[in-house]
Amino acid sequence: MDCLFCKIITGEIPSDKIYEDELIYAFNDIEPQAPQHFLVVPKEHITSLYEIEEKDKALLGHIMLKISEIAKEKNLKDGYRVVINTREDGGQTVGHLHFHVLGGRSMKWPPG
Repeated sequence: MDCLFCKIITGEIPSDKIYEDELIYAFNDIEPQAPQHFLVVPKEHITSLYEIEEKDKALLGHIMLKISEIAKEKNLKDGYRVVINTREDGGQTVGHLHFHVLGGRSMKWPPG
């Protein structure tokens, strides 16, 4: 498979890993948009949020729990934003479901 995130998960492409378990991989973004900006990706290749199915409920719950745990470890107690860009019009640039977690500064609304 020619997926950037699949290659990062397998170690074919290096990353600044911050967490890994049997279901997910988390790493710091190479172009951070906030003082803290990391990505959480499922190890299973799912193209986007649009393609999730009933069978993915437990995985998505696991991802949310781990995002909360990592945010606490990174002391993001004042808040953070979780972003899931979905498909082209949603701004998704890598065809593998991923969750951006941004913190360490005040987030504005509406986002760009």
